[in-house]
Amino acid sequence: MTDKALREEMVSICRRMNSSGINQGTAGNLSVRSGRSFLITPSGMPYDIMGPDDIVEMDFDGTYVGRRPSSEWRFHRDILKAREDISVILHCHSVYATTLACHHRTIPSFHYMTGVAGGTTIRCAAYATFGTQALSDNALVALKDRLACLLGQHGQISLGTNLEHALWLAIEVETLSRMYVQALMLGEPPVLSDEEMGRVIDQMRRMSYGLAPDAEGTNDVARPREG
Repeated sequence: MTDKALREEMVSICRRMNSSGINQGTAGNLSVRSGRSFLITPSGMPYDIMGPDDIVEMDFDGTYVGRRPSSEWRFHRDILKAREDISVILHCHSVYATTLACHHRTIPSFHYMTGVAGGTTIRCAAYATFGTQALSDNALVALKDRLACLLGQHGQISLGTNLEHALWLAIEVETLSRMYVQALMLGEPPVLSDEEMGRVIDQMRRMSYGLAPDAEGTNDVARPREG
Protein backbone atom coordinates (compact mmCIF):
# COMPACT_ATOMS: atom_id res chain seq x y z
CA MET A 1 0.00 0.00 0.00
CA THR A 2 1.31 3.45 -0.90
CA ASP A 3 1.87 6.11 1.76
CA LYS A 4 -1.04 8.13 0.35
CA ALA A 5 -3.40 5.16 0.37
CA LEU A 6 -2.40 4.28 3.94
CA ARG A 7 -3.08 7.84 5.10
CA GLU A 8 -6.46 7.83 3.36
CA GLU A 9 -7.41 4.56 5.03
CA MET A 10 -6.39 5.95 8.42
CA VAL A 11 -8.71 8.92 7.93
CA SER A 12 -11.53 6.57 6.93
CA ILE A 13 -11.02 4.36 9.99
CA CYS A 14 -10.95 7.40 12.29
CA ARG A 15 -14.28 8.60 10.92
CA ARG A 16 -15.71 5.12 11.34
CA MET A 17 -14.56 5.13 14.97
CA ASN A 18 -16.90 8.05 15.54
CA SER A 19 -19.74 6.83 13.34
CA SER A 20 -19.69 3.41 15.06
CA GLY A 21 -20.09 5.13 18.42
CA ILE A 22 -16.82 3.93 20.00
CA ASN A 23 -15.32 7.42 19.95
CA GLN A 24 -16.47 10.99 20.38
CA GLY A 25 -15.13 14.36 19.22
CA THR A 26 -11.35 14.63 19.22
CA ALA A 27 -10.83 11.83 21.75
CA GLY A 28 -8.93 8.74 20.69
CA ASN A 29 -6.04 8.25 18.29
CA LEU A 30 -4.67 5.82 15.72
CA SER A 31 -1.23 4.75 14.51
CA VAL A 32 0.13 2.43 11.82
CA ARG A 33 3.60 1.00 11.34
CA SER A 34 5.17 2.31 8.12
CA GLY A 35 8.60 0.95 7.29
CA ARG A 36 11.08 2.07 9.94
CA SER A 37 8.74 4.75 11.24
CA PHE A 38 5.02 5.05 11.94
CA LEU A 39 2.07 7.26 11.05
CA ILE A 40 -0.11 8.73 13.79
CA THR A 41 -3.12 11.02 14.00
CA PRO A 42 -2.47 14.68 14.91
CA SER A 43 -3.31 16.25 18.25
CA GLY A 44 -6.72 17.83 18.81
CA MET A 45 -8.06 17.69 15.24
CA PRO A 46 -11.67 16.57 14.67
CA TYR A 47 -11.81 13.56 12.37
CA ASP A 48 -14.45 15.08 10.11
CA ILE A 49 -12.02 17.81 8.97
CA MET A 50 -8.84 15.74 9.13
CA GLY A 51 -7.29 14.86 5.77
CA PRO A 52 -4.49 12.50 4.67
CA ASP A 53 -1.91 15.31 4.76
CA ASP A 54 -2.71 15.94 8.43
CA ILE A 55 -1.46 12.48 9.44
CA VAL A 56 1.90 12.80 11.20
CA GLU A 57 5.00 10.75 10.38
CA MET A 58 7.05 9.87 13.46
CA ASP A 59 10.36 8.13 14.02
CA PHE A 60 10.91 5.88 17.02
CA ASP A 61 13.24 8.47 18.55
CA GLY A 62 10.24 10.80 19.02
CA THR A 63 10.97 13.17 16.13
CA TYR A 64 8.17 13.94 13.69
CA VAL A 65 7.30 15.69 10.44
CA GLY A 66 4.24 17.92 10.03
CA ARG A 67 1.59 18.69 12.63
CA ARG A 68 2.03 17.99 16.34
CA PRO A 69 1.29 14.29 16.98
CA SER A 70 -1.31 12.94 19.38
CA SER A 71 -0.46 13.51 23.03
CA GLU A 72 -0.53 9.72 23.42
CA TRP A 73 2.32 9.14 20.93
CA ARG A 74 4.49 7.49 23.60
CA PHE A 75 2.35 4.39 24.03
CA HIS A 76 1.92 4.11 20.25
CA ARG A 77 5.69 4.19 19.80
CA ASP A 78 6.45 1.86 22.69
CA ILE A 79 3.83 -0.74 21.77
CA LEU A 80 4.98 -0.82 18.15
CA LYS A 81 8.59 -1.22 19.32
CA ALA A 82 7.69 -4.03 21.69
CA ARG A 83 5.20 -5.90 19.51
CA GLU A 84 6.52 -6.89 16.12
CA ASP A 85 3.40 -9.04 15.66
CA ILE A 86 1.13 -6.02 15.29
CA SER A 87 1.05 -3.01 12.96
CA VAL A 88 -1.89 -0.91 14.17
CA ILE A 89 -2.81 0.67 17.50
CA LEU A 90 -6.28 2.09 18.05
CA HIS A 91 -7.17 4.02 21.20
CA CYS A 92 -10.66 5.26 22.02
CA HIS A 93 -12.91 6.26 24.91
CA SER A 94 -15.80 3.92 24.17
CA VAL A 95 -18.48 4.34 26.82
CA TYR A 96 -18.84 0.87 28.36
CA ALA A 97 -15.14 -0.01 28.20
CA THR A 98 -14.40 3.30 29.90
CA THR A 99 -17.11 2.62 32.48
CA LEU A 100 -15.30 -0.56 33.50
CA ALA A 101 -11.94 1.22 33.32
CA CYS A 102 -13.24 3.83 35.78
CA HIS A 103 -13.66 0.98 38.28
CA HIS A 104 -10.33 -0.62 37.27
CA ARG A 105 -12.27 -3.74 36.28
CA THR A 106 -10.53 -6.45 34.31
CA ILE A 107 -12.98 -8.25 32.00
CA PRO A 108 -12.98 -11.96 32.94
CA SER A 109 -13.96 -14.86 30.71
CA PHE A 110 -17.66 -14.41 31.52
CA HIS A 111 -18.27 -14.90 27.78
CA TYR A 112 -16.19 -16.97 25.38
CA MET A 113 -15.62 -13.96 23.08
CA THR A 114 -13.25 -12.54 25.69
CA GLY A 115 -10.77 -14.77 23.87
CA VAL A 116 -10.64 -12.38 20.90
CA ALA A 117 -8.12 -10.34 22.88
CA GLY A 118 -5.79 -13.34 23.00
CA GLY A 119 -6.25 -14.62 26.54
CA THR A 120 -8.64 -15.48 29.35
CA THR A 121 -9.07 -11.84 30.39
CA ILE A 122 -8.97 -8.30 29.06
CA ARG A 123 -6.82 -6.59 31.67
CA CYS A 124 -7.20 -3.06 32.99
CA ALA A 125 -3.95 -1.09 33.20
CA ALA A 126 -3.17 0.96 36.29
CA TYR A 127 -4.04 4.63 36.03
CA ALA A 128 -1.45 7.20 34.92
CA THR A 129 -1.77 10.75 33.60
CA PHE A 130 -2.59 10.86 29.88
CA GLY A 131 0.32 11.40 27.53
CA THR A 132 2.96 10.29 30.05
CA GLN A 133 5.61 7.60 29.93
CA ALA A 134 3.98 6.04 32.99
CA LEU A 135 0.79 5.49 31.00
CA SER A 136 2.78 3.82 28.24
CA ASP A 137 4.60 1.58 30.73
CA ASN A 138 1.30 0.55 32.35
CA ALA A 139 -0.28 -0.21 28.97
CA LEU A 140 2.62 -2.47 28.00
CA VAL A 141 2.13 -4.51 31.17
CA ALA A 142 -1.62 -4.90 30.55
CA LEU A 143 -1.04 -5.86 26.90
CA LYS A 144 1.43 -8.65 27.60
CA ASP A 145 0.25 -11.60 25.48
CA ARG A 146 -2.92 -9.68 24.65
CA LEU A 147 -4.39 -7.72 21.74
CA ALA A 148 -6.47 -5.34 23.86
CA CYS A 149 -6.63 -3.76 27.28
CA LEU A 150 -8.51 -1.15 29.26
CA LEU A 151 -6.73 1.90 30.63
CA GLY A 152 -7.63 2.75 34.22
CA GLN A 153 -10.01 5.74 34.35
CA HIS A 154 -9.29 6.47 30.70
CA GLY A 155 -10.42 4.17 27.86
CA GLN A 156 -9.28 1.20 25.81
CA ILE A 157 -6.49 0.15 23.44
CA SER A 158 -6.93 -2.43 20.68
CA LEU A 159 -4.14 -3.78 18.48
CA GLY A 160 -4.31 -5.20 14.98
CA THR A 161 -2.36 -6.57 12.06
CA ASN A 162 -4.20 -4.06 9.87
CA LEU A 163 -6.58 -1.13 10.27
CA GLU A 164 -9.78 -3.11 9.74
CA HIS A 165 -8.73 -5.70 12.30
CA ALA A 166 -7.95 -3.07 14.94
CA LEU A 167 -11.32 -1.35 14.43
CA TRP A 168 -13.16 -4.68 14.54
CA LEU A 169 -11.43 -5.60 17.80
CA ALA A 170 -12.15 -2.22 19.42
CA ILE A 171 -15.86 -2.65 18.62
CA GLU A 172 -15.76 -6.21 20.03
CA VAL A 173 -14.13 -4.96 23.25
CA GLU A 174 -16.83 -2.32 23.60
CA THR A 175 -19.56 -4.93 22.97
CA LEU A 176 -18.08 -7.26 25.58
CA SER A 177 -17.80 -4.35 28.00
CA ARG A 178 -21.46 -3.51 27.55
CA MET A 179 -22.49 -7.14 28.08
CA TYR A 180 -20.33 -7.37 31.20
CA VAL A 181 -21.76 -4.18 32.70
CA GLN A 182 -25.27 -5.51 32.07
CA ALA A 183 -24.43 -8.97 33.42
CA LEU A 184 -23.11 -7.39 36.62
CA MET A 185 -26.58 -5.94 37.24
CA LEU A 186 -27.68 -9.51 38.03
CA GLY A 187 -24.60 -10.17 40.15
CA GLU A 188 -21.14 -11.53 39.38
CA PRO A 189 -21.54 -13.80 36.33
CA PRO A 190 -19.99 -17.28 36.23
CA VAL A 191 -16.61 -17.45 34.51
CA LEU A 192 -15.46 -20.04 31.99
CA SER A 193 -12.51 -22.16 33.09
CA ASP A 194 -9.00 -21.56 31.76
CA GLU A 195 -9.19 -25.03 30.19
CA GLU A 196 -12.33 -24.13 28.23
CA MET A 197 -10.90 -20.76 27.24
CA GLY A 198 -7.82 -22.57 25.96
CA ARG A 199 -10.07 -24.56 23.63
CA VAL A 200 -11.90 -21.38 22.58
CA ILE A 201 -8.67 -19.53 21.79
CA ASP A 202 -7.37 -22.51 19.82
CA GLN A 203 -10.60 -22.57 17.78
CA MET A 204 -10.27 -18.83 17.12
CA ARG A 205 -6.65 -19.25 16.08
CA ARG A 206 -7.58 -22.00 13.62
CA MET A 207 -10.26 -19.81 12.09
CA SER A 208 -7.84 -16.87 11.76
CA TYR A 209 -5.65 -19.12 9.63
CA GLY A 210 -8.58 -19.95 7.39
CA LEU A 211 -9.10 -23.42 8.88
CA ALA A 212 -12.38 -24.89 10.05
CA PRO A 213 -13.05 -24.44 13.77
CA ASP A 214 -14.03 -28.12 14.14
CA ALA A 215 -12.04 -30.01 16.73
CA GLU A 216 -9.50 -32.50 15.41
CA GLY A 217 -10.23 -36.21 15.72
CA THR A 218 -13.99 -36.07 15.14
CA ASN A 219 -15.94 -37.49 12.22
CA ASP A 220 -18.77 -34.98 12.34
CA VAL A 221 -17.10 -32.07 10.55
CA ALA A 222 -18.34 -29.60 7.96
CA ARG A 223 -16.99 -30.51 4.50
CA PRO A 224 -17.71 -29.63 0.87
CA ARG A 225 -20.34 -31.76 -0.82
CA GLU A 226 -18.92 -34.13 -3.42
CA GLY A 227 -20.24 -34.22 -6.96
